[in-house]
Amino acid sequence: MNRTPRVLIAADKFKGSLTAVQVAERVTAGLRRVAPRVEVESLPVADGGDGTVDAAVAAGFERREVRVAGPLGDEVTAAYALRGDTAVVEMAEASGLQRLPKGVFAPLSSSTYGSGELLRAALDAGARTIVFGVGGSATTDGGAGMLSALGARFLDAHGEPVAPGGAALRDVETADLSGLDDRLSAVDLVLASDVDNPLTGPKGAPAVYGPQKGAGPDDVATLDTALAHFATVLEKAIGPKAAGYASAPGAGAAGGIGYGALVLGARFRPGIEVMLEVLGFAAALERATLVITGEGSLDEQTLHGKAPAGVAAAARAEGKEVVAVCGRLALPPEALGRAGIRRAYPLTEVEPDIAKCISDAGPILERVAENIGRDFLV
Repeated sequence: MNRTPRVLIAADKFKGSLTAVQVAERVTAGLRRVAPRVEVESLPVADGGDGTVDAAVAAGFERREVRVAGPLGDEVTAAYALRGDTAVVEMAEASGLQRLPKGVFAPLSSSTYGSGELLRAALDAGARTIVFGVGGSATTDGGAGMLSALGARFLDAHGEPVAPGGAALRDVETADLSGLDDRLSAVDLVLASDVDNPLTGPKGAPAVYGPQKGAGPDDVATLDTALAHFATVLEKAIGPKAAGYASAPGAGAAGGIGYGALVLGARFRPGIEVMLEVLGFAAALERATLVITGEGSLDEQTLHGKAPAGVAAAARAEGKEVVAVCGRLALPPEALGRAGIRRAYPLTEVEPDIAKCISDAGPILERVAENIGRDFLV
């Protein structure tokens, strides 16, 4: 370890307790209590889901706010991030679960229209590269609402526009994409997601993620059938590639908005890889002697494309030591080691009461960070 260690804090949010920015602030405070001279660089990260715009803003992007349709059609204020001609757009800002009234779910009728409006705002701002982070959605409409906001038309047997939401897609007879915004063809659209599910089937968007959005078994069946029908209609409009998009990795992301993005010409990439590039992680990593990553729960899902796994893999490739903070730890040491994480520090290690860990996460995380400081910096 260098005489003056330099710590890079590249952690995701503790969902429901702390934002990624707050995690970095609390860890920094704890480290400095035991190692006052430590140099700390904070680079909050996200994997494409909720918090992605905040991570970009923390890295120097400009926050832009626009009024768009929420998942139920009511107007909300949503943000995207812009730096030069690169925009970071987060679908959850417009169409996320957090945009629904507390305790309300609308799995059949919620729409991604506002996400399309966000993409249009980024185009209006001159974006030539758009990182489209998807996750945390309230919707299962295959991206139909988003496509509609960008100029597509989905009509029923009477030539009328179908209603918003995934269930209404069973009524689509005609898909007309001729009115799509011309600017999309000149943009590098990157679909950034931590999931690689197809659109439909046992591993598709309705079956795997529908229940999280309030969909019961009958709703899941309705949505799966409607999305499959939607893809068939799109095949008539744009040819066999529509079927290819439906089975492609990422098509089922965020209620199938991944499918809509692929129809627009997006290329799918793991969200954390894209975000690390956009945020300038490589340069920050070069300056670091120790990397601290983390998220609310370190579990089996973490290992499959979540932010801490991506940070640890990149750091290990450069020979940097990595430790993790988390609210809850559900991985054995050997699994952490394979992921490139030397040791994990859960909040429950210093406060066994899980309810307190959630309600008082900040102060407890500072105590956890003090332990990291003692173990690695003193």
